[in-house]
Amino acid sequence: MSGPAIRPRIPRPCGVGETSPDRAVSYACDMNPGYVLRRGTPDDSRAAFELGMAAVRDLMTRQNHPLSVEADAFWLVLQPYLSHLATHAAEWWIAEDPSDGSLLGHARSVERMGLFELSELFVRPGAQSEGLGKRLIERAFPLGRGEVRLILATNDVRAVARYYGADTAAWFSMASLTAAPKRTTGDAGDLEVVRATSDDTSIVAELEKTVVGFARHDDYPWLFEQREGYLYRRRGRAVGFSFFSEGGLGPIAALEPADQRSILLHLEGRGHACGFEEVNFQVPTINEVAMRHLLGRGFKIDAPFNLFMSNRPFGQFDRFVAFAPPIVL
Repeated sequence: MSGPAIRPRIPRPCGVGETSPDRAVSYACDMNPGYVLRRGTPDDSRAAFELGMAAVRDLMTRQNHPLSVEADAFWLVLQPYLSHLATHAAEWWIAEDPSDGSLLGHARSVERMGLFELSELFVRPGAQSEGLGKRLIERAFPLGRGEVRLILATNDVRAVARYYGADTAAWFSMASLTAAPKRTTGDAGDLEVVRATSDDTSIVAELEKTVVGFARHDDYPWLFEQREGYLYRRRGRAVGFSFFSEGGLGPIAALEPADQRSILLHLEGRGHACGFEEVNFQVPTINEVAMRHLLGRGFKIDAPFNLFMSNRPFGQFDRFVAFAPPIVL
């Protein structure tokens, strides 16, 4: 949701100033004296969210897709995962106005085995042409880091240009598909549906590693705590998994693309049974089975598309549906 070869020169701190007894602020060596770069802390989570909302609202307005999301309601949806990110980020950097302590920008990344992903890069509207984004990405997503480098990027042209400079390229788009869930049979065709628990973490991790190439070990405890987990079995063998909640669906993976129809029907039926007003899936557009199935069920593609950008091809995304809301893969 934004958002490593020779490591570039990153500005070394010029000095350290104290804003509280337990928090040091690193001042970036930058010709622009209008901001301070420091590491983010959990106390920054709400302010970083507000900044991100302002940046997304500005982008959507410029693209003639006004954002209709109510900030306080969306905060309640995102807060559990943003709190998780605040303590499990690989890097989190804040650009702060030294005159009043307000946030001018922030960038954050996560690391899973060799997968290094820029989860967020936001700069406050009005400060987006001052080199802040470049400084933040140098800190949060440094060149040379990560076997695979990944950004799920908005289609903002300035940001996309920056991401090409961060050793990633666009391979395909990501579609957000939304609909009011319809009643289904509630099962998953010939697949046995089993409620998964944290005891099944190793099974889910192996499935995700097989499909994507990497497992998200830091995230599984959060997923099992915050979402319903499901395993899908055929003749006793696990062939897929999903995570489901009112706050968001995914990740979802299947060893065989065709099995996604049954998995998606099960999740849509679960959403209907729970009385959800709508369900949303974040689908790689190369996943033709999921795209055609959901469009055939009456799901609509929300504008605009995001871009899947990485330093090289990886994974089997014809059988994968990403985490929603679209912060990370």
